[in-house]
Amino acid sequence: MFIINNQTIKKGVINMNNLRKIGLSALAGSLATFSVNAADVTVSGGASLSFDDTDRGGNTGTGTRGNGFYMGDSLGFNMSGETENGLGVAVYYEIDGGALDDYDMTVSGDWGSVKFNGSGSSSAFGAVDDVTPNAYEESWDIIDDDGTSTTGSPTVIGGGGGANMFIYTSPSMGGATFTAAYQNDGGGAAVEESYTDFAIAISPEMVEGLSLGYASSDNQVGISTDIAKTTMYAKYAIGSFTVGVQQSDYDHTTAASDQESTAMGVTYAVNDNFSIGYNEHTLDFESTSLVDQDSDGVSASYTMGGVTLGGAMNSTANIAGSSGRDNEGYEFTLSFAF
Repeated sequence: MFIINNQTIKKGVINMNNLRKIGLSALAGSLATFSVNAADVTVSGGASLSFDDTDRGGNTGTGTRGNGFYMGDSLGFNMSGETENGLGVAVYYEIDGGALDDYDMTVSGDWGSVKFNGSGSSSAFGAVDDVTPNAYEESWDIIDDDGTSTTGSPTVIGGGGGANMFIYTSPSMGGATFTAAYQNDGGGAAVEESYTDFAIAISPEMVEGLSLGYASSDNQVGISTDIAKTTMYAKYAIGSFTVGVQQSDYDHTTAASDQESTAMGVTYAVNDNFSIGYNEHTLDFESTSLVDQDSDGVSASYTMGGVTLGGAMNSTANIAGSSGRDNEGYEFTLSFAF
Protein backbone atom coordinates (compact mmCIF):
# COMPACT_ATOMS: atom_id res chain seq x y z
CA MET A 1 0.00 0.00 0.00
CA PHE A 2 1.17 3.57 -0.62
CA ILE A 3 -0.38 7.00 -0.50
CA ILE A 4 -0.61 9.53 -3.36
CA ASN A 5 -2.56 12.74 -3.12
CA ASN A 6 -3.95 11.72 0.28
CA GLN A 7 -5.45 8.58 -1.25
CA THR A 8 -4.52 4.97 -0.51
CA ILE A 9 -3.56 2.88 -3.54
CA LYS A 10 -2.95 -0.85 -3.52
CA LYS A 11 0.35 -2.18 -4.80
CA GLY A 12 0.20 -3.21 -8.43
CA VAL A 13 -3.04 -1.33 -9.06
CA ILE A 14 -2.94 2.00 -10.90
CA ASN A 15 -6.16 3.95 -11.10
CA MET A 16 -6.31 6.38 -14.06
CA ASN A 17 -8.56 8.75 -12.17
CA ASN A 18 -5.88 9.06 -9.51
CA LEU A 19 -3.25 9.75 -12.17
CA ARG A 20 -5.43 12.52 -13.58
CA LYS A 21 -5.72 14.02 -10.12
CA ILE A 22 -1.94 13.86 -9.68
CA GLY A 23 -1.37 15.59 -13.01
CA LEU A 24 -3.87 18.33 -12.31
CA SER A 25 -2.38 18.95 -8.88
CA ALA A 26 1.12 19.27 -10.39
CA LEU A 27 -0.15 21.67 -13.06
CA ALA A 28 -1.91 23.79 -10.46
CA GLY A 29 1.30 23.93 -8.43
CA SER A 30 3.34 25.10 -11.42
CA LEU A 31 0.80 27.80 -12.26
CA ALA A 32 0.95 29.04 -8.69
CA THR A 33 4.74 29.27 -8.90
CA PHE A 34 5.09 31.10 -12.23
CA SER A 35 3.05 34.02 -13.57
CA VAL A 36 2.92 35.24 -17.12
CA ASN A 37 2.81 38.97 -17.94
CA ALA A 38 1.15 39.71 -21.25
CA ALA A 39 3.08 41.93 -23.65
CA ASP A 40 1.62 44.86 -25.56
CA VAL A 41 2.12 44.46 -29.30
CA THR A 42 1.56 47.28 -31.77
CA VAL A 43 2.21 47.64 -35.48
CA SER A 44 2.99 51.13 -36.74
CA GLY A 45 3.14 52.43 -40.25
CA GLY A 46 1.58 55.04 -42.42
CA ALA A 47 0.90 56.22 -45.90
CA SER A 48 3.12 58.83 -47.50
CA LEU A 49 3.93 60.09 -50.97
CA SER A 50 7.04 62.17 -51.64
CA PHE A 51 8.54 64.03 -54.56
CA ASP A 52 12.09 65.35 -54.64
CA ASP A 53 14.96 66.54 -56.78
CA THR A 54 18.20 66.38 -54.79
CA ASP A 55 20.44 67.50 -57.66
CA ARG A 56 19.06 70.57 -59.37
CA GLY A 57 22.64 71.67 -60.05
CA GLY A 58 22.98 69.36 -63.04
CA ASN A 59 23.68 65.69 -62.31
CA THR A 60 27.40 66.02 -61.65
CA GLY A 61 27.59 62.41 -60.51
CA THR A 62 25.15 59.81 -61.82
CA GLY A 63 23.98 61.72 -64.88
CA THR A 64 20.31 60.81 -64.37
CA ARG A 65 17.52 62.12 -62.20
CA GLY A 66 15.10 59.22 -62.45
CA ASN A 67 11.52 59.34 -61.23
CA GLY A 68 11.22 61.82 -58.38
CA PHE A 69 8.05 60.24 -56.93
CA TYR A 70 8.21 57.55 -54.25
CA MET A 71 6.13 56.32 -51.32
CA GLY A 72 7.02 55.44 -47.75
CA ASP A 73 7.65 51.75 -47.14
CA SER A 74 8.35 51.50 -43.41
CA LEU A 75 6.51 49.05 -41.15
CA GLY A 76 7.35 48.96 -37.43
CA PHE A 77 6.60 46.32 -34.80
CA ASN A 78 6.69 47.28 -31.10
CA MET A 79 6.45 44.77 -28.26
CA SER A 80 6.64 45.79 -24.61
CA GLY A 81 5.92 44.32 -21.19
CA GLU A 82 6.88 44.43 -17.55
CA THR A 83 8.44 41.80 -15.31
CA GLU A 84 7.09 40.99 -11.84
CA ASN A 85 9.69 43.25 -10.23
CA GLY A 86 8.66 46.25 -12.33
CA LEU A 87 11.40 46.09 -14.97
CA GLY A 88 10.20 47.33 -18.34
CA VAL A 89 11.31 45.47 -21.48
CA ALA A 90 10.62 46.57 -25.04
CA VAL A 91 11.76 45.42 -28.46
CA TYR A 92 11.37 47.13 -31.84
CA TYR A 93 11.72 45.81 -35.39
CA GLU A 94 11.33 47.83 -38.57
CA ILE A 95 10.91 46.52 -42.09
CA ASP A 96 12.06 49.17 -44.54
CA GLY A 97 12.31 48.66 -48.26
CA GLY A 98 11.26 45.04 -47.82
CA ALA A 99 14.16 44.27 -45.46
CA LEU A 100 14.57 44.15 -41.69
CA ASP A 101 17.00 47.05 -41.21
CA ASP A 102 16.29 48.62 -37.80
CA TYR A 103 15.88 46.76 -34.51
CA ASP A 104 16.65 47.38 -30.85
CA MET A 105 15.88 46.22 -27.31
CA THR A 106 15.31 48.49 -24.29
CA VAL A 107 15.30 47.72 -20.57
CA SER A 108 13.95 50.48 -18.30
CA GLY A 109 13.20 51.32 -14.70
CA ASP A 110 13.19 54.18 -12.23
CA TRP A 111 16.91 54.58 -12.94
CA GLY A 112 16.36 55.33 -16.63
CA SER A 113 16.73 53.07 -19.65
CA VAL A 114 19.40 51.10 -21.51
CA LYS A 115 18.87 50.43 -25.19
CA PHE A 116 20.88 47.90 -27.17
CA ASN A 117 20.74 49.11 -30.74
CA GLY A 118 21.09 46.12 -33.01
CA SER A 119 20.80 48.38 -36.03
CA GLY A 120 19.54 51.81 -36.96
CA SER A 121 19.63 54.09 -33.91
CA SER A 122 21.49 57.34 -33.40
CA SER A 123 24.06 57.78 -30.65
CA ALA A 124 23.72 60.37 -27.86
CA PHE A 125 25.67 62.89 -29.98
CA GLY A 126 24.00 61.90 -33.22
CA ALA A 127 20.55 62.62 -31.82
CA VAL A 128 21.48 66.29 -31.24
CA ASP A 129 24.08 67.02 -33.96
CA ASP A 130 21.75 69.71 -35.38
CA VAL A 131 18.62 70.62 -33.43
CA THR A 132 18.22 74.17 -34.77
CA PRO A 133 14.53 74.85 -35.57
CA ASN A 134 13.08 73.97 -38.98
CA ALA A 135 9.64 73.11 -40.30
CA TYR A 136 10.76 70.06 -42.32
CA GLU A 137 14.51 69.33 -42.57
CA GLU A 138 17.87 71.00 -41.86
CA SER A 139 19.35 73.31 -44.50
CA TRP A 140 22.17 70.85 -45.34
CA ASP A 141 19.81 67.91 -45.85
CA ILE A 142 18.14 66.71 -49.09
CA ILE A 143 21.02 67.75 -51.40
CA ASP A 144 22.95 64.92 -53.09
CA ASP A 145 24.86 65.62 -56.32
CA ASP A 146 26.22 62.13 -57.03
CA GLY A 147 23.41 59.79 -55.92
CA THR A 148 25.35 58.20 -53.05
CA SER A 149 23.82 60.18 -50.12
CA THR A 150 27.37 60.34 -48.67
CA THR A 151 30.05 61.86 -50.89
CA GLY A 152 27.40 63.86 -52.75
CA SER A 153 25.96 65.49 -49.65
CA PRO A 154 27.21 68.50 -47.66
CA THR A 155 29.71 67.83 -44.87
CA VAL A 156 28.27 67.89 -41.34
CA ILE A 157 29.84 67.36 -37.91
CA GLY A 158 27.57 64.50 -36.89
CA GLY A 159 27.51 61.83 -34.23
CA GLY A 160 28.21 58.14 -34.47
CA GLY A 161 25.79 55.37 -35.17
CA GLY A 162 25.66 51.91 -36.62
CA ALA A 163 24.96 48.49 -35.17
CA ASN A 164 25.47 46.97 -31.73
CA MET A 165 25.57 50.13 -29.63
CA PHE A 166 24.54 50.57 -26.00
CA ILE A 167 22.64 53.80 -25.22
CA TYR A 168 21.77 54.88 -21.66
CA THR A 169 19.20 57.61 -20.97
CA SER A 170 18.67 58.95 -17.45
CA PRO A 171 15.34 60.08 -16.00
CA SER A 172 14.72 63.82 -15.96
CA MET A 173 16.27 65.44 -12.90
CA GLY A 174 15.11 69.02 -12.41
CA GLY A 175 14.73 69.44 -16.16
CA ALA A 176 18.11 67.84 -17.00
CA THR A 177 18.58 64.56 -18.89
CA PHE A 178 21.85 62.67 -19.45
CA THR A 179 22.46 60.29 -22.36
CA ALA A 180 25.54 58.18 -23.07
CA ALA A 181 26.44 55.72 -25.84
CA TYR A 182 29.15 53.09 -26.26
CA GLN A 183 30.06 51.01 -29.30
CA ASN A 184 32.84 48.43 -29.21
CA ASP A 185 34.35 47.41 -32.54
CA GLY A 186 37.29 45.04 -32.24
CA GLY A 187 39.72 45.90 -35.02
CA GLY A 188 42.24 43.58 -36.62
CA ALA A 189 45.94 43.24 -35.76
CA ALA A 190 45.24 43.73 -32.04
CA VAL A 191 44.11 47.30 -32.73
CA GLU A 192 41.07 48.05 -30.61
CA GLU A 193 38.62 50.58 -31.97
CA SER A 194 35.78 52.04 -29.93
CA TYR A 195 33.28 54.88 -29.93
CA THR A 196 31.83 56.70 -26.92
CA ASP A 197 29.76 59.84 -26.55
CA PHE A 198 27.42 61.60 -24.16
CA ALA A 199 24.88 64.41 -24.20
CA ILE A 200 23.25 66.63 -21.61
CA ALA A 201 19.93 68.38 -22.29
CA ILE A 202 18.55 71.00 -19.90
CA SER A 203 15.15 72.67 -19.91
CA PRO A 204 15.32 74.99 -16.89
CA GLU A 205 12.06 74.92 -14.96
CA MET A 206 12.43 78.59 -14.08
CA VAL A 207 12.70 79.71 -17.74
CA GLU A 208 9.78 78.41 -19.77
CA GLY A 209 10.59 77.71 -23.44
CA LEU A 210 14.39 77.57 -23.03
CA SER A 211 16.38 74.46 -24.00
CA LEU A 212 20.14 74.08 -23.62
CA GLY A 213 22.37 71.19 -24.60
CA TYR A 214 25.93 69.93 -24.87
CA ALA A 215 27.36 66.75 -26.39
CA SER A 216 30.82 65.25 -26.81
CA SER A 217 32.19 62.18 -28.58
CA ASP A 218 35.48 60.33 -28.85
CA ASN A 219 36.34 57.84 -31.56
CA GLN A 220 39.57 55.85 -31.43
CA VAL A 221 40.51 54.75 -34.95
CA GLY A 222 43.65 52.64 -34.87
CA ILE A 223 46.60 53.24 -32.56
CA SER A 224 47.45 56.88 -33.27
CA THR A 225 44.26 58.41 -34.62
CA ASP A 226 41.63 60.03 -32.40
CA ILE A 227 38.57 61.99 -33.48
CA ALA A 228 36.89 64.21 -30.90
CA LYS A 229 33.70 66.18 -31.48
CA THR A 230 31.74 68.64 -29.36
CA THR A 231 28.53 70.56 -29.90
CA MET A 232 26.43 72.98 -27.87
CA TYR A 233 23.09 74.56 -28.59
CA ALA A 234 20.40 76.86 -27.25
CA LYS A 235 16.76 77.11 -28.31
CA TYR A 236 14.06 79.43 -27.09
CA ALA A 237 10.34 79.33 -27.84
CA ILE A 238 8.27 82.43 -27.23
CA GLY A 239 4.81 82.94 -28.59
CA SER A 240 4.64 81.69 -32.17
CA PHE A 241 8.42 81.90 -32.68
CA THR A 242 11.16 79.37 -31.92
CA VAL A 243 14.78 80.40 -32.47
CA GLY A 244 17.98 78.43 -32.01
CA VAL A 245 21.72 78.45 -32.55
CA GLN A 246 24.29 75.64 -32.46
CA GLN A 247 28.09 75.51 -32.62
CA SER A 248 30.13 72.33 -33.26
CA ASP A 249 33.84 71.41 -33.37
CA TYR A 250 35.67 68.49 -34.99
CA ASP A 251 39.23 67.76 -33.84
CA HIS A 252 41.33 65.20 -35.73
CA THR A 253 44.80 63.90 -34.94
CA THR A 254 45.89 64.52 -38.54
CA ALA A 255 47.16 68.06 -39.12
CA ALA A 256 44.89 70.56 -40.90
CA SER A 257 41.87 68.26 -40.58
CA ASP A 258 39.86 70.19 -37.98
CA GLN A 259 36.43 71.67 -38.72
CA GLU A 260 34.02 74.11 -37.09
CA SER A 261 30.36 74.72 -37.86
CA THR A 262 27.67 77.20 -36.88
CA ALA A 263 23.96 76.69 -37.48
CA MET A 264 20.91 78.78 -36.75
CA GLY A 265 17.21 78.49 -37.40
CA VAL A 266 13.88 80.12 -36.75
CA THR A 267 10.32 78.85 -37.15
CA TYR A 268 7.02 80.69 -36.99
CA ALA A 269 3.68 79.01 -36.28
CA VAL A 270 1.25 80.93 -38.47
CA ASN A 271 -1.58 79.04 -36.73
CA ASP A 272 -2.13 75.67 -35.06
CA ASN A 273 -1.85 73.91 -38.42
CA PHE A 274 0.71 75.82 -40.47
CA SER A 275 4.41 76.51 -39.69
CA ILE A 276 7.23 78.00 -41.76
CA GLY A 277 10.96 78.05 -41.08
CA TYR A 278 14.36 79.30 -42.19
CA ASN A 279 17.60 77.45 -41.41
CA GLU A 280 21.28 77.99 -42.29
CA HIS A 281 24.57 76.18 -41.66
CA THR A 282 28.21 77.17 -42.23
CA LEU A 283 31.18 74.78 -42.02
CA ASP A 284 34.76 76.09 -41.79
CA PHE A 285 37.71 73.84 -42.74
CA GLU A 286 41.17 74.19 -41.20
CA SER A 287 42.77 73.01 -44.44
CA THR A 288 43.78 75.93 -46.68
CA SER A 289 42.92 73.87 -49.75
CA LEU A 290 39.23 73.91 -48.82
CA VAL A 291 36.75 76.80 -48.70
CA ASP A 292 33.82 77.40 -46.39
CA GLN A 293 30.67 75.38 -47.06
CA ASP A 294 27.45 77.42 -46.75
CA SER A 295 23.92 76.00 -46.65
CA ASP A 296 20.53 77.66 -46.28
CA GLY A 297 16.95 76.56 -46.72
CA VAL A 298 13.29 77.39 -46.25
CA SER A 299 10.71 74.86 -45.08
CA ALA A 300 7.00 74.61 -44.34
CA SER A 301 4.53 72.15 -42.83
CA TYR A 302 0.73 72.06 -42.84
CA THR A 303 -1.30 69.55 -40.79
CA MET A 304 -5.05 69.03 -40.61
CA GLY A 305 -7.13 66.02 -39.63
CA GLY A 306 -4.32 63.47 -39.77
CA VAL A 307 -2.97 64.76 -43.10
CA THR A 308 0.40 66.52 -43.26
CA LEU A 309 1.98 68.27 -46.22
CA GLY A 310 5.57 69.39 -45.67
CA GLY A 311 8.60 70.30 -47.68
CA ALA A 312 11.83 72.24 -47.98
CA MET A 313 13.98 73.96 -50.61
CA ASN A 314 17.69 73.95 -49.74
CA SER A 315 20.92 75.10 -51.36
CA THR A 316 24.61 74.57 -50.54
CA ALA A 317 27.66 76.40 -51.88
CA ASN A 318 31.08 74.69 -51.97
CA ILE A 319 29.92 71.20 -51.03
CA ALA A 320 32.56 69.41 -48.90
CA GLY A 321 34.78 72.50 -49.21
CA SER A 322 35.19 72.27 -52.98
CA SER A 323 35.11 75.75 -54.50
CA GLY A 324 32.31 76.21 -57.02
CA ARG A 325 30.62 72.89 -56.19
CA ASP A 326 27.21 74.45 -55.67
CA ASN A 327 23.88 72.69 -55.69
CA GLU A 328 20.27 72.96 -54.58
CA GLY A 329 17.40 70.58 -54.05
CA TYR A 330 13.86 70.24 -52.80
CA GLU A 331 11.60 67.63 -51.23
CA PHE A 332 7.86 67.54 -50.52
CA THR A 333 5.91 64.85 -48.66
CA LEU A 334 2.20 64.17 -48.24
CA SER A 335 1.57 61.83 -45.32
CA PHE A 336 -1.49 60.34 -43.62
CA ALA A 337 -1.78 59.24 -39.99
CA PHE A 338 -4.31 56.59 -38.94
